[in-house]
Amino acid sequence: MPFMNDLTQTTGEARPLLVYDGDCGFCGYWARYWQRLTGEAVRYAPYQEVAARYPGISRDEFRRAVQYIAPDGKVARAAEASFLTLSHARQGGGVGLALYRHLPGFAALSEIAYAFIARHRSAAHRVSRLLWGAERIPPSYALVTALFLRGLALIYLIAFASFGLQVRGLIGSQGILPVADFLAAVARSYGVERFWLLPTVFWLDASDAALITVCWGGVALSLLLFLNILPRLALALLFVLYLSLFHAGQVFMSFQWDMLLLESGFVGLALSTGSRVAVWLGRWFLFRYILMSGLVKILSGDASWTNWSALRYYFETQPLPTPLAWYAHQLPAAVLSVATAATLFIELALPFLIFLPRRLRFVGAWGIVLLQATILVTGNYNFFNLLSLLLCVLLFDDAALATIVPARLRGALAGPREPGRWGRGFAIAYTALNVTIGSVLLFAMTSRSPLPAPLYAASGIIAPLHIVNRYGPFSIMTTERPEIVIEGSNDGEHWREYRFKYKPVDLSRPPPWNIPHQPRLDWQMWFAALGTREDSPWFDGLLLRLLQNSRDVADLLADNPFPDGAPKYVRAVLYEYRFANAEQQAKGQWWVRQRAGVFYPPVMRADD
Repeated sequence: MPFMNDLTQTTGEARPLLVYDGDCGFCGYWARYWQRLTGEAVRYAPYQEVAARYPGISRDEFRRAVQYIAPDGKVARAAEASFLTLSHARQGGGVGLALYRHLPGFAALSEIAYAFIARHRSAAHRVSRLLWGAERIPPSYALVTALFLRGLALIYLIAFASFGLQVRGLIGSQGILPVADFLAAVARSYGVERFWLLPTVFWLDASDAALITVCWGGVALSLLLFLNILPRLALALLFVLYLSLFHAGQVFMSFQWDMLLLESGFVGLALSTGSRVAVWLGRWFLFRYILMSGLVKILSGDASWTNWSALRYYFETQPLPTPLAWYAHQLPAAVLSVATAATLFIELALPFLIFLPRRLRFVGAWGIVLLQATILVTGNYNFFNLLSLLLCVLLFDDAALATIVPARLRGALAGPREPGRWGRGFAIAYTALNVTIGSVLLFAMTSRSPLPAPLYAASGIIAPLHIVNRYGPFSIMTTERPEIVIEGSNDGEHWREYRFKYKPVDLSRPPPWNIPHQPRLDWQMWFAALGTREDSPWFDGLLLRLLQNSRDVADLLADNPFPDGAPKYVRAVLYEYRFANAEQQAKGQWWVRQRAGVFYPPVMRADD
């Protein structure tokens, strides 16, 4: 759209001037905000002070709309003047002007919207103050980014250390699923493409020493990131090493939080460039993750979610409850139904607030924080909820965090440097990829349609990297709690139970706390109990190692009932567990159980 007017003489100034109505609170509110965005690039003045200098513009025109007066004397008004002014903003200001000038229909719609707001300035001013505060300040994210990267460092440290304490028993040479055997089997089936299908450094060396080195090397890199020493290099290496463990860990690293950490790590790498685009990438990622978590519950068709009864079962049947889960399970059914509805509301509705103005976004953030904190105190989900809470940091800005972060700590946290060309390009490229593939995954989930062939191929190519993932915990609520109890015997008559460190076995032991550690064998036992022995082929390896009295596997358990030598027989018995009632719990009993059958019949040591 051309300029609306052309003054007869130049202004004599090298900078353009935006003239607004000084008696209009709404006009002043936004003029001050724009001035903070554009800095010294644009001058601002109320028409009451400068109207006499521009006789070509009537006072009625000044009152009706803002006027943008260019150095050459050309004048634009209303929406066009707004976009011209914002084109001088230090970051991303030219997008609106480009749309105004080149997108058909955008200019006309913008002018209609401007005219409507201009006719309702008082109401618009009240809404502005409600949504952004008494003054709108351009947001900064240096503190947000610094806190996120430090938090990510701690979660990486937890994840590497937790797996490092178990790695020999899980995938070591004497473990349940030796990674060397796994990679050898893959190599027999695939050629050179195996290196992309299964990207892991353990193709170079799959020894126990290599496993330990990667785990504790990840801990060391996490400390470097926390100390802000070579943060980008540390982030890149942390991603590579955790991706290596993810693939090498097989069934023991097949959890959604492992994928969430990998994607968060890549988002962190984009944030480390200092690009503001990466902040929006993080918000999109959180939106997609939380919304998917709600969608899978509704789309699964599970009646316990649609009739709001899911939480009547959840606290008792979840994998590793905390002691507080017993108390939550005792709440009245009506309260648990309301809590189920609230969970669905938070996951399905509040994510959309992420893209709305500042204060509404904060409402969404605190709702998600409340849900994640509730899950955290009632269930042992290792770093899952901690990572979800960390992602919520990206919904705030430096001004908001400054009210809760002590000044001394703020001074110690250094944000990333200004992004260079390569850093900004990486952030933009990954954001475009994440938004594209993530949008397709959301569409496929809600429409229940297969992906178009080109997009399916593209998502398949990057799938081994897990930098864009699909999420959805607890789509089907388990309503009963089967538990597998492993027993050993030397005579086939008298059996002794293997006690696990965290999963329920002893009826009198309260559910333990293990956050942020993840006992991956205990978790996998919960999944195994929901199916048959054929559904969990790894279980053969567990029983084999118990018959061999593998020390690495025994270290995964609370104790070994056969410390002096391997048992002659082992078997797995299936029980139905449920929480004890209040009277039983008062006497020190937390669980009751009833035998439900045999999960794995007795097997005998091979040398007998």
